[in-house]
Amino acid sequence: MTPAELAPILAPQGTLRATINIGNPVLAAMPAGAAEPHGVSVDIARELASRLGVPVAFVICATAAKAVEAVKAGACDITFLAVDPARAVDIDYAAPYVVIEGAYMVKNDSPLTANAEVDRAGHRVAVGKGSAYDLFLTREIRQAELVRFASSQEVVDGFLAQGLDVAAGVKQQLEADARRLPGLRLLPGRFMEIRQAIGAPKGRGEAAVNYLYAFIEALKASGFIAAALARHGIAGAAVAPAGR
Repeated sequence: MTPAELAPILAPQGTLRATINIGNPVLAAMPAGAAEPHGVSVDIARELASRLGVPVAFVICATAAKAVEAVKAGACDITFLAVDPARAVDIDYAAPYVVIEGAYMVKNDSPLTANAEVDRAGHRVAVGKGSAYDLFLTREIRQAELVRFASSQEVVDGFLAQGLDVAAGVKQQLEADARRLPGLRLLPGRFMEIRQAIGAPKGRGEAAVNYLYAFIEALKASGFIAAALARHGIAGAAVAPAGR
């Protein structure tokens, strides 16, 4: 199907409504006083709307959980979220476009020195409720206790205020918090790889999902994604390899 034929399927209201998760600094941001968000996911949404020949409207979400709610409520046509099997119940994912890392943070005086030491009885780990790393750790953690906060931005402050043992999050967010607050360090390496992908609500059909897949693959191959990361000053994130 051509983009013109797919436009009524991907944007049935005549405008492509795209969720933009400003809670993940790798994907997007909404500076105070700004009229619209900016970031890699914003650039991708604009490019998709241009190719479909429709205008774009942004559904601003403070957290990934809110973006999932927007999908379930029928409030969007495309979404930008980490790939996770729990979310795939409501979302048909296309190809990932960016890969980022989930990391752990501790206080400088913590005895913990490695990711493998985190999942121990008695340890309490701060996470952002409904985030990709919350969903992952909910499945993987066996002995430690997860303590959930409303958003990823609240994790480190909550971790300190409640005297928790570990803060989990997107590496770039934790690095920003470490610059903001003294006495913190990241554990070496990552505990998970987070694949960020574009997706559509279930029911848009195979042709629509295949188009999104080919669209993202073309953006990766052309250098569009790499250029967007550089333009927005995103360090530590990699363009996802070709394929699903």
